[in-house]
This record gives sequence, structure tokens and C-alpha cells, in this order.
Amino acid sequence: MTYFRTGCATLALIAATPALAQIPAATPADADLVALVRAQAAEIAGLKARLDRLEAGGGAVAQMSPTPAPGAAPATAPTQVAQSAQPRRTVPFAPQLAPPGPADRDVTRAIAARDNPSGLTTEWGAGLPVFHSADGVYTFKPRGRILTDVSSSFGSRYAGRNITTTGMRALRLGLEGGVGTHFFYQFETDFSENDVDVVTAFVGWRNRFRPGLDYDVRAGHLFNDRGFEGSTGSDSTPFLERTTVATAIIPQRGFYGVGIMPRLFWKTGHASLTVTGDRIDGAQAVSDSRTALGRAHWNPVKGDRGVLHLGIWGFDEHLSSVAGTLTRNTVIGGRFNGALRVGSGTLTGGTGTTGYGVELGGYRGPLWVMAEAGRRNARLDAGRSDFVSKAWSVSTGLFLTGDLPPYNPRLGAFGQPKVLAPTFEGGPGAIELTARYENLDYTDLLTGGEGWAATVGVNWYLNSFTRFQVNAIRWNTDNRSGAFTGDDSGQTLSARVGVTF
Repeated sequence: MTYFRTGCATLALIAATPALAQIPAATPADADLVALVRAQAAEIAGLKARLDRLEAGGGAVAQMSPTPAPGAAPATAPTQVAQSAQPRRTVPFAPQLAPPGPADRDVTRAIAARDNPSGLTTEWGAGLPVFHSADGVYTFKPRGRILTDVSSSFGSRYAGRNITTTGMRALRLGLEGGVGTHFFYQFETDFSENDVDVVTAFVGWRNRFRPGLDYDVRAGHLFNDRGFEGSTGSDSTPFLERTTVATAIIPQRGFYGVGIMPRLFWKTGHASLTVTGDRIDGAQAVSDSRTALGRAHWNPVKGDRGVLHLGIWGFDEHLSSVAGTLTRNTVIGGRFNGALRVGSGTLTGGTGTTGYGVELGGYRGPLWVMAEAGRRNARLDAGRSDFVSKAWSVSTGLFLTGDLPPYNPRLGAFGQPKVLAPTFEGGPGAIELTARYENLDYTDLLTGGEGWAATVGVNWYLNSFTRFQVNAIRWNTDNRSGAFTGDDSGQTLSARVGVTF
């Protein structure tokens, strides 16, 4: 606060001399003093104007470099300015979340970074550095995700289901960044399951209609905004696998598609609309399938230690002429046991699907609860009736260490937590107990099965980007087709170590 302290020391002199131009002729030494006072007063006025602009836009900045007044000596270090005393409810992401990367920032933070460059070239965020140009225009950050799982199932009456497997749930490398206030981008490739797959890959533009009403538009290979856990990244889900609502009530193309997604954000919620074709592929001989998907969430109650979450979503897709297979085999007791699924039986001749769902939940202090339900109608050709899928789930969690759930009120999903006492700083980390019940029903088809699973788990977050997870699952399936038919039940014990950069 060099400029601030010097300015305060001369404030009385400035107030006592309302018109410095009226100071009488002075000796050379006195003239130097008058010039210095005038320069410092100009610097203080410029700094105050910048703070006023930031507070008017709801922004907060940690470091600023005021523009030197003409004739003043340049600053030797960035001026440190305290964060604006804005009410916490105006912050677009919860304080218990790790700060968002360049591609996930809101326009207020982008404007603050542009107008008040820190002069830093690098800073360390969640595990990897964020690179900044000195003028604040360019931002770049490497991204990574390593999720390693082990799973063991037992108790089934089928020996083929009682297996132990290992796998990489995610093994991603990527990058994200921005140019100026509005333009941003992100790209990630996944190498899990010994295959290379392009996942998130988009460019975007963000701006605001007015203070408190922002928007962005993304174009490229986009992750679905669909349901609470369906919109949560695989590195942020409270369980090792998403709920049956997220995995079964889904477009035929899956979680990703190439297209465009405009999103609108206000203080208590957001809405999005996505129009896409198929996933990235090399097939250009026939038209893509077309999927239109919309979601909105609202926080009618939103405070420092509690949120009420309401959400609704839906999609409609028209399948291409070569994408008529609607067969579903959905995981029910963990991702890495391919024999442990609820199946629909072979189903071809699909022309399109329509799905929709609702979300209700929230958190109070360290306790969170979320309920989801969804339905999917798959349209069949030749006058056949729709194939109807139904799923629902109820999940809860409690942080024994007092940390708040990593709920992101901007997106209506879970994110990376900001742990109060990380283990790498001598603390216990964050310890969370979880429980979930989920149900899946394909019995609308003669060949369709049904199943349910009850899960209890514990998550240990060492810091904001490292975690250990253990899930114990009691499952039941009743398939009418496939290799494992009839009523069957058993248990699965799964564990994960995850690192997200």
C-alpha cells in the first residue's frame, strides 16, 4: 500500500490547500514538494475512480497497478488493494469452491482482470499454474484429470458377476484460456480405457446484458447441461458413478455432441439451451442425429450457509438413418463390472427420443440432500409403441469436518471444493459421509429389466484437487434378457484416488 500510505500522509495538506495553483512562488525545494504532492493526489484520484468502477460492477480484485500520473515515478511493485466489501451473495460462485479457471469465469471477474492487470506472469491455482500476460489480456492454464478405480463384486448367484477389476475412470490432458474480457476456450482429450477420445472442445464468448444478468455462448464439442449429476463433471461427483437418472435418461449420443450452447446467468440461477449433432466422429456420409436440450435451475433460498435448489430439464432428439439402435445396458453397481448392468434387450428401429427430469435439493451447513427423477420415451418405427425408461434417486452427504458442500450456484451442480484445512498444510482435509438410493426401470419392454442400488460412501478431500473415495454398494437386478437373467443381488466395494488440475 505504498501509494496509499504516502497519499494519507499528504491528505491533510491537500485538504488545506484546495487550489494548489494558488501556492505562492517558492524556492526550488518547495517547488519540488508541490510537484510531488500534485502527482500523489492525481494517483489517489485515479485509484479511487478505478475502485468506484469495480464496486459499481460488483467486482473484486486482489491486486491492482494504478496508472502513474504524468511526471510521477513508476511504481516498483504492484499496489495491493483489499477485496471490495461486497455482500457474499453477489459472488457468482460459492466461497467453498476452488476459484474457476479462465474458461469458467464470469464476465465480472474477466473485466477486473483486464482493467487491473496484476503484472504477474504466473500464479498457482488448483495444482497447476495459471499464466497471465502482464497486460491482463491473455490467460492460459493447463488442465489434467487422473481418476483411478478398483472394484470388487461378490454375492451374485452368477460367478461371471463376482469379479475384481481396475480401470482409469478418466485420464485427461487439456488446456483452457481466454483473450481479453469476452473470448475463452477449452480443450481436453481423454486417454482412459486404452483409447483416445476428444471430450470437451469449444470456443466461447461472454458478456452481460446489465449488472447481475450475464450470458455466454459456447460452440464446439459440448458436455450436456442435463440434470444435477448429469451436469457435474466426473471428477466432482460425490459418488464413484453418477445416478441412474444421469446415466439412463440421456440422449442416444451420450454426454457430448458438436453444436452450440447459449447460457444465461442471474443472481439466483441459470438457464441453457443446447443444439447439437453427433459426437466427434469421422462419419460424414449421412446426416447427424439432431438433439435439442434445455435446462434451468433456480435458488429461491440462497445464503452464506444454505441453498435451496430447484431444477428442470428436457431434451428431444431426431435420430439419423444409421442410428436406430436403442439398446441400453446401464451400470447399476459400479462402472468397472461390465456384467453388472440393467439391460433393455436388443432394440432397433428407433426414430427419436424425448426425455425430461426434475431436481430438488440443497444444503444447510455441512449437510446436503438431492433428489432427481427422469423419464425417457424412445420412439419406434412401424407403428410400435414408445419404449419408456424411468429412473429416480435420492442422495445425501455430510461433511464431518464442517466444510460446506461444493455446490456451484452459478451452474446448479457440484464443483471442486475449497478445503478449509488441507492435509498438505497440516490439517485433516475434508471428510464427507455419503448415502444414496437409486432405481431404474426398463420393464416397459418385454425384454427390459429393472434394478436398484443402495450406496454408502466416504470421501476424503486432501485439498481442493486431491481426493480418496470409497463406495459400498448393495445392488439388485431383474433382467429379462442377456446372460444374467432373473432376480439377482450382491455387493460391490469400489475405491478411487482422484487428482484434478
